[in-house]
Amino acid sequence: MLARLKRLGIISGLSATLLLAACGGSGDEANDNGADEGSGDADVNYGEEMGYAITGIEPGAGVFKASEEAVEEYGLEGWEVQASSSGAMTTALGEAYDNEEPIIVTGWSPHWKFAEYDLKYLDDPEGVFGEAETINTTVREGLEDDMPEAYEVLDNFNWSTDDMEAVMLDITETDDPAESAANWVEENEDQVSEWVDGVDEVDGDEIELVYVEWDTEIASTHIVGKVLEDLGYNVTVTPLDNAVMWEAVATGEADGMVAAWLPGTHGDLYEQYKDDLIDLGPNLEGAKIGLVVPEYMDIDSIEDLEAK
Repeated sequence: MLARLKRLGIISGLSATLLLAACGGSGDEANDNGADEGSGDADVNYGEEMGYAITGIEPGAGVFKASEEAVEEYGLEGWEVQASSSGAMTTALGEAYDNEEPIIVTGWSPHWKFAEYDLKYLDDPEGVFGEAETINTTVREGLEDDMPEAYEVLDNFNWSTDDMEAVMLDITETDDPAESAANWVEENEDQVSEWVDGVDEVDGDEIELVYVEWDTEIASTHIVGKVLEDLGYNVTVTPLDNAVMWEAVATGEADGMVAAWLPGTHGDLYEQYKDDLIDLGPNLEGAKIGLVVPEYMDIDSIEDLEAK
């Protein structure tokens, strides 16, 4: 199943383009505030230090498209949003952060990077990135009739930003999403019981969940997959490109996903496929996208950036 779609767009994360993340000179002399030049001086042209580059993720992602719109909306001539993967973005961020170098990344939350690093969103007075988003669960048409138990679990699934970030951070440490999901499910029996209350067990029924290979969706999909597995399902979780993920659920080649960022990030794809799938509503509220920088950078708004 999904072989054709996977050939079209599966994300491996292994072919990410190396990024020009941050190459500013910090020098050895400190400024009057005691900060190294380039890491906290308001007079520093961060754009010049970063080669007028915003470190992005996959070009099909809503935050990537919104970042390109922001470059245009704020008159940032000469700037480029560099396409890569979420993994390469966080690697570039970590390297810049360790060296206190300037960097701007396409960011979203929940994400483990906010637990690992001291970061902030740049203000967006023009509202290019929109308001807070939700992450929704969507399933194929007919799932409620074919797999009522799985449908009920997916409909019940709901958790918090803190829950998701805890799983994401654990995955970075174990490098094993399945192990991290199993650990969290075992340690949060009361919460899981609310999702499966009154749901009957099954005997090896096959179900396939798809997701875009972002840290958020790796965490949530493996959590739901583990819960369904414990109910007796034979679960397959398949990473795909954004557009292919939506197509897979809409065409019935996959059973569902818990990875729909709305109304902004996946808004275009939702409009394209909404009549061919079932939207079960939010599984997480308060998600956010925007441009993110380390706190040590002396800048607070996108409009403070300078054109090339």
